[in-house]
Amino acid sequence: MASKTLDKAQLHGNIFLLTDNQQSFASAQIELLRAVQACGSISKAAKMAGISYKTAWDRIDAMNNMSAKPLVNRSTGGAKGGGTTLTELGVQVVEGFEALQKEHQLFLERIGDKLQSLNDVANFIRGESVKASARNQFVGIVKNIALGKVNAEVEVDIGVNQSVYSVVTMDSVNTLPIHVGDEVIVLVKAPTVMISTDVTLKTSARNCLTGVVSRVNEGTVNSEIILDLGEGKAICAIITDVSARELKLEQNIQASAIFTSTNVVLLKGR
Repeated sequence: MASKTLDKAQLHGNIFLLTDNQQSFASAQIELLRAVQACGSISKAAKMAGISYKTAWDRIDAMNNMSAKPLVNRSTGGAKGGGTTLTELGVQVVEGFEALQKEHQLFLERIGDKLQSLNDVANFIRGESVKASARNQFVGIVKNIALGKVNAEVEVDIGVNQSVYSVVTMDSVNTLPIHVGDEVIVLVKAPTVMISTDVTLKTSARNCLTGVVSRVNEGTVNSEIILDLGEGKAICAIITDVSARELKLEQNIQASAIFTSTNVVLLKGR
């Protein structure tokens, strides 16, 4: 037999929602949101989703950072030790995704009988995607562009009453292109972010985001510091353990994340 019929039970697929900027939102995030909704605790939700506590927090930070409004409300401490709940938007996202999954399954069942071989879909399943290794990713709106002869400074409102500044070449401004009002993705690598507990400190670095320390993850040499910027958004910095100890970093103290505009990368959809 030249081509063996593909049994529809063998046909599987996952849903990935992509924004215009190619930022994906997939089943793994939804499973974590479901677990948070069921448990009301990030540690219990992490166990239910089969991931580590740190991974759960990282995913929640990423989801909140990439959303105009937070999907998850979190609180620490208190008489009952704090808790984690979905916002109204978070509940709507879960319900909407579940509806999509049902429609997706029906779609797979419908096309299962029509596919004669895996070769029929070989090209269909190939697609372009963009993934970034930068720990910090925000969706923002271009607020201002200061043009120069060689470079331009782009101000991006990330939605927490704070802006991130990026210096890009004039060629990038023209070829992306970037205009005031455009939605862009802001990338900042965690090792380029410095932390200061003096929120009044003035430096030559163009970017200074103020927040509250929400987590300190100590390592063998370096520590991961997470600042809660408000409205569900957070920024991560990787600093040495020595620096973390000298700064006496711990939960709920105010601090600033400082980084230069040349360390900020902008992505823009078509």
